[in-house]
Amino acid sequence: MARVSRTYPGGVRALDDVSLTVERGAFVAVMGPSGSGKSTLMHCAAGLDTPTGGTVHIDGVEVGRLGEARRTELRRQRVGFVFQSYNLLPSLSVADNITLPLRLAGTAPDVAWVRTLVERVGLTGRLGHRPAELSGGQQQRAALARALVSRPAVVFADEPTGALDLRTAREVLDLLRELVGGLGQTVVLVTHDPLVAARADRVLVMADGRIVDTLVAPAAADLAHRITTLDLDRIRTGQPEPGRPETE
Repeated sequence: MARVSRTYPGGVRALDDVSLTVERGAFVAVMGPSGSGKSTLMHCAAGLDTPTGGTVHIDGVEVGRLGEARRTELRRQRVGFVFQSYNLLPSLSVADNITLPLRLAGTAPDVAWVRTLVERVGLTGRLGHRPAELSGGQQQRAALARALVSRPAVVFADEPTGALDLRTAREVLDLLRELVGGLGQTVVLVTHDPLVAARADRVLVMADGRIVDTLVAPAAADLAHRITTLDLDRIRTGQPEPGRPETE
């Protein structure tokens, strides 16, 4: 995305001239205090929301030039989503939930690829189960497989471990990390949790609708300290924080 802004009715500016490039195979986390604009950033980057200004490209396609039908098709084919609420259909089996995006697109599943995904996420033997018969961690694993089944250019994960206990959250994060390394999958993860963000290769810190810092392979403690020491008054007036240069 390049110089993206998003202003909502009433003059609320959720994004303020944000530019961001995510390389293929990267694992990028976006974090910041509540109201910093991180979820709006994800929605605009994924083509779920329309920026007020600037441009967004997904896999080389400028989203703003597309009509709604073509944009939906692009998301279905080139973007995967994982949310805190697993969004599995309770009446469908795990197998049918995983392959649902392909059926909606009128595409036959690649049986070998589906088998690979199922093995990767550890759900072999669970494909005939309904979501209610799975643990929370297993449901999130099914949601991950569903996000990957169309071989997307990028997976957007919005607080994917927010509903999980600590041990299960760690397992899901390990799986995300493995997918990035083993499959070369590009992942953009939005979170408020420094422990989650620290799993990423690069962490973008947001405040007041802008990216104010970028940290490479940071420790969770460093991220927590960075968030708690944000000088929001200086950020809002466009001044760099003491000892830190301005960040695009």
